[in-house]
Amino acid sequence: MNLTSPFFLAIVVITALALLGLPIGLAMMVGSIGYLWLAGMDMGTVAEQFLNGMYSNYIILAVPLFIFAAEIMNSGSMTERLLRFCNVLVGHFRGGLAQINVVQSLIFAGMSGSAVADAAGSGRMMQNMMTRDNRYTSSYAAALTAVTSVVGPILPPSIPMVVYALVSDASIGYLFLAGVVPGLLMTAMQMVQVFRDARRHNFPVEERVPLADVPRITIAAFPTLLMPVILLGCIYTGVTTPTEAAALAAAYAVLVSTVIYRSLTWREGYSALRLSAKTSASIGMMIGGAMVFNYVVTVENIPETLRRVMTGWELSQVQFLILVNVILLILGCVLEGTAILLIIVPVFIPTAQALGIDLVHFGVVVIVNIMLGLVTPPYGLLLFIVSNISGSPLKDIIRDCLPFLGWMVLCLALITFFPGLVLWLPRLAGYGG
Repeated sequence: MNLTSPFFLAIVVITALALLGLPIGLAMMVGSIGYLWLAGMDMGTVAEQFLNGMYSNYIILAVPLFIFAAEIMNSGSMTERLLRFCNVLVGHFRGGLAQINVVQSLIFAGMSGSAVADAAGSGRMMQNMMTRDNRYTSSYAAALTAVTSVVGPILPPSIPMVVYALVSDASIGYLFLAGVVPGLLMTAMQMVQVFRDARRHNFPVEERVPLADVPRITIAAFPTLLMPVILLGCIYTGVTTPTEAAALAAAYAVLVSTVIYRSLTWREGYSALRLSAKTSASIGMMIGGAMVFNYVVTVENIPETLRRVMTGWELSQVQFLILVNVILLILGCVLEGTAILLIIVPVFIPTAQALGIDLVHFGVVVIVNIMLGLVTPPYGLLLFIVSNISGSPLKDIIRDCLPFLGWMVLCLALITFFPGLVLWLPRLAGYGG
């Protein structure tokens, strides 16, 4: 590579600004402006690409709507009622509270689509419950909260899958379905590890919920449990698009919290709206910056060049997927997941298509990789979040995360080598891939 070329200098600028702490979206914009200036191109293209990327993609609207739905659930009492219901299901087993953490993340996944929302919302409550009376160490509770939260974006609905659909043109509906089996598989593996830990460390057994209280707790949680059923039912019956379903999820969360549970105050509603706006703006800036940088990448013909190089290597589908897994696992240790989806993944898609790899299968492999990155040191965003919530040292949390990471890598290997695990459900729904 020419070290004085506009593209190389743009990469240097983006990397330097990101390391100095500038948000990656802004760093990409600055680097892209520098590229266009050095290449003698119209710098107004930056604004054009930003606006086209943000306002011509109807699907992007799903992101702030799912975020808002999650914030409303955390602000009202929907999450608390969900935790009580999970206690009925698995709370009476040894290590019951830990199993509740796993199960509540599985159910919460069908509502928020965000690992961060799960960890910061219901995960915060689980942290307090597990460490009360020193029943579990703070680091174990934090580690479990982090690893269970990653299930959210694998199961539908999923904000990362919405972003992947944006860059790959894959069907969101089939992507959502494709994430069900891997998400359930990962949840089962986490429950197995909790069971092993419970026996090894003699975790406490929670008091069994009286049988007479089960109907009351179930009825109280029913409106919350109904949310993913309505959401996914509307998508797969064709009543709504995924974006419209996101709006429905937000409206339903507000309706349940205000009318049925009457637990959401004006102050809490405003706070949820404000937090959702801040998070959405951050993600939107990153998407906009990636759109501008992707234009630069396209002008440089990087995807086609990479496709020709990899074709020259004569890689098989499995070899290519292994290579992608290795690259994404390494990048996941140092880069934020959305940045990987928007910058790195589009470069691989032409090669995946040329090798005949199904883009829905490829998308799920990519998403699971990125979820691994959320709990992989040294960057691991969820590790920092739960460390902040719990006050536990990061090294202790990482130590307790490692056994779960092993299971997650096994899950990644299974869905990589056995595409049928991913595509079975979409094919039942009529997918031709």
